[in-house]
Amino acid sequence: MNIKDVENLAQLARIELGEEEKQDILLDMESILGYIKQIEEVRIEDIEMDYNLHNVWREDKEEIREFSRELIKEQFPDVKDGFLKVKKIL
Repeated sequence: MNIKDVENLAQLARIELGEEEKQDILLDMESILGYIKQIEEVRIEDIEMDYNLHNVWREDKEEIREFSRELIKEQFPDVKDGFLKVKKIL
């Protein structure tokens, strides 16, 4: 990676960078790419996967709820002539 690559990335991102910022980004990118190269070199072919993945579900229990008109009317803040009164929307 070189300064030209950083300038190209800045142009694609539509940002302006000063010369010092370009150098800083170049160093950061080289560090990141070096880390990725280390990860690529790790040998995983010989590793045996011995994990056991499974979902943990709670038991589904039916909850019996009682909804009666009277119970709802009691809990509603404004009732008029047996109807629930709400604010005008339009």
